[in-house]
Amino acid sequence: MNAEQLVEIEAIRQLKARYFRLMDQKRWDELRDVFTADVEVRTPDDTGDETPIIGNDAFVDMLMSMIGEVTAVHHGHMGEISVDGDEASGVWSMEDHLWWPPQFGLGHMWGCGWYEETYRRDGGHWRIASMYLRRIRVESDSKQLFPREGVPS
Repeated sequence: MNAEQLVEIEAIRQLKARYFRLMDQKRWDELRDVFTADVEVRTPDDTGDETPIIGNDAFVDMLMSMIGEVTAVHHGHMGEISVDGDEASGVWSMEDHLWWPPQFGLGHMWGCGWYEETYRRDGGHWRIASMYLRRIRVESDSKQLFPREGVPS
């Protein structure tokens, strides 16, 4: 690994940090810019659906509808990043805490897992081109929601 690759890896780490911060701060317009226009996002362990969400607008709009009223804290850890020219890939361990308003009946949710991502240099900046969120465990008020009892993850 050379110095130039380390600079690119740090730029991608900064990008991922921005993703978490902007999502938690609900700065939706700025969050859209973290992704390529044609980003492909999969969240099957959260949604129960493998169908990808295509496009930064579609994904951010989905986030707004899901967690717009939720106090959220997202953390990414231990990024494993490899760069190949104007493309890169990474895997991030993650943990999140969500405090849902009472009307949702979900209380405090905690989850952990990992992100599998690809990145592309776009307009001179790194952006997330694909994101696959996988969960190891999700709890709501200390009750296990995922994986469902008796169902292997």
